[in-house]
Amino acid sequence: MAQGIKDKVAILGMGCSKFGERWDASPEDLMLEAYNEAMADAGIAPDQLGAAWFSTHIDDVGTGRGGTPMGIALRLPNIGVTRVENFCAGGSEAIRGAVYAVAAGACDIAIALGVEKLKDTGYGGLPVATVGTYIPQWYPNAVAPANFAQLASAYRAKHGIDAALLKRAISHVSIKSHANGAKNPKAHLQKAITEEQCMKAPTIAAPLGLFDCCGVSDGAAAAIVTTPEIARALGKKDLVTFKALQVAVSNGWEMQSNGWDGSYFHTTRIAARRAYAEAGIARPREGISMTAVHDCFSITELVTMEDLGLSDEGRAVHDVLDGDFDAAGRVPCQIDGGLKCFGHPVGASGIRMLYEIYLQLQGRAGPRQLASPKTGLVHNLGGQPSQNICSISIVGQEGA
Repeated sequence: MAQGIKDKVAILGMGCSKFGERWDASPEDLMLEAYNEAMADAGIAPDQLGAAWFSTHIDDVGTGRGGTPMGIALRLPNIGVTRVENFCAGGSEAIRGAVYAVAAGACDIAIALGVEKLKDTGYGGLPVATVGTYIPQWYPNAVAPANFAQLASAYRAKHGIDAALLKRAISHVSIKSHANGAKNPKAHLQKAITEEQCMKAPTIAAPLGLFDCCGVSDGAAAAIVTTPEIARALGKKDLVTFKALQVAVSNGWEMQSNGWDGSYFHTTRIAARRAYAEAGIARPREGISMTAVHDCFSITELVTMEDLGLSDEGRAVHDVLDGDFDAAGRVPCQIDGGLKCFGHPVGASGIRMLYEIYLQLQGRAGPRQLASPKTGLVHNLGGQPSQNICSISIVGQEGA
């Protein structure tokens, strides 16, 4: 019978590059930034690494396919490097591979690293990727802002929410994230914004305005994991361990049936339920200290609060406006600024989100530091509302 991974794997060290328009850096340079910080944080030598998982999405631009780009850039000691790609959840997929390898006893220490150089693609948004041979024959053609704008419309219609009220709420999501990102030197965007700026910004896909959409950027992040016993033997204290790691993938139900109304993320609800069970959390509003969620658009974050059980259905609008997810709120969200301020280098985002949670749990987040967090949840979404991959990781202080 499956027993889960609760407290079986600890984070030994993490690193994160500066995110932004990194015209000065190649993918290899970005990988090295994240890797050097992670290795210094872990306090180990390269020959102590047993296996690696490497996340990239747009592999044909700059980075390359397979595991060799990571192995060569970092001069890894001829260990196995597995390249993974799962849309925008690829970073979390790399973490899952490394964590499961350690939990299974296949290796003592493993590394997960994600990188993306999206600015080099020449696109203002994400480049169009193939979705297979047959899906284009029946799947509607739409860009990401339009798909997530439809989520907003469906959510508003289902819960009878006034359009102006919803606009204020999603604006507050962005305002909150920019206030947090202004305190983060590694974020792409480091300026606070006002409600007036957000509400009056150009419309991208109604009701989403310019400040409701995350940007395109370059960046890398890395995580080194091991067992708690090995971490302690290496002199580590105040360990951060994995409590749960769950992935749910769309099977076509949302798009190919009449059962889904378009107002929520089916996979997030499933992955959250499984993760809470694995972590032994019966009441998430009490058991989760903070979250880092996939805020590709502000409406995504708002709806996700309900999917995670941190707001009642139809109440996230009010909870957001009441400041429940602000830095000083009930369950702070996007303490580092989120995708909204970091941008979204696809292969790196899931690991970058974990990086902030890890710093917070170790009391090392500087001016962003929360008072006394015990646990954190990372929600990483790939795809669009009607067809996606959702990864949820819960980490916390050992024994919490």
